[in-house]
Amino acid sequence: MTRLSIDCDQCAVRGLACSDCIVSALLGVPDDELTFDDAEQAAIGALAASGMVPPLRLVPKPTTTADSRTSRGRYRLYG
Repeated sequence: MTRLSIDCDQCAVRGLACSDCIVSALLGVPDDELTFDDAEQAAIGALAASGMVPPLRLVPKPTTTADSRTSRGRYRLYG
């Protein structure tokens, strides 16, 4: 099972793209990191693809730490 972690504090376009992002459209801007499992990812992807909700607009901030190679796969963008 793949888990999608969304941390709005780590989004490079936070504030600029929040109004057109599925996270804020469905939940408001969360205080903590969100995690979605495969089924939830498929559901939000289907809703976004059908135009019923905006897509995920998360753009991860660039990292300069040694783990930057491993953090790239944490986010899946829709739309």
